[in-house]
Amino acid sequence: MKLILIIELLGVISFAFSGAVSAMQKRLDVFGVLIITFITAVGGGTIRDVLIGSFPVEWILDLNLIITILATYIIALFFHHYLHAYSKIIFWMDTIGLTVFTLVAITKGLQFHLHPIVCIALGTVTGCFGGIMRDVLLNEIPYVFRKDIYASASIAGGIIYFISAWITSNHNVSSFIAGGAIILIRVGAKFLNWRLPLIYTKDNPEE
Repeated sequence: MKLILIIELLGVISFAFSGAVSAMQKRLDVFGVLIITFITAVGGGTIRDVLIGSFPVEWILDLNLIITILATYIIALFFHHYLHAYSKIIFWMDTIGLTVFTLVAITKGLQFHLHPIVCIALGTVTGCFGGIMRDVLLNEIPYVFRKDIYASASIAGGIIYFISAWITSNHNVSSFIAGGAIILIRVGAKFLNWRLPLIYTKDNPEE
């Protein structure tokens, strides 16, 4: 359980930093940056806990999560002048957060004895909805709905997790394999231009 909490903190830091950088890129004031940072960090986990009936939601019970988010926010504020490659930072933070939150949600789903398909869906919701909330509040088309592979990577990682668990019967090994798969898919989408099919009419502008 301590290992899961440490890993979840890594995911919180990643998404919090992603939210802070995105908000500063939009030139929000310090309070606006704080709100976006917080929502990005805990949005997916909050929806996860609500869906499975885990109350109070985790960040209300664990002060360490709030302290971690605030610390990440402060660090981002002080060092934002040195963050020149915003898009690269957001990509890597989102990738780490997606990977961690997907696996943590699957683990929590298994603790609640949910079906593997439901666990995979839960992992995808947890990994994606913080970023969706961030982008909606910043008046952007959510990253998960654009051409880059994002939610699909989470789904693939969940499927790979359960296949590995069926073969190895080892949670840690399965998590490592699934996490590596999510990262590789995201990297492939970013640097090798892996894409899902796009549906456009002639009147639709292409990106």
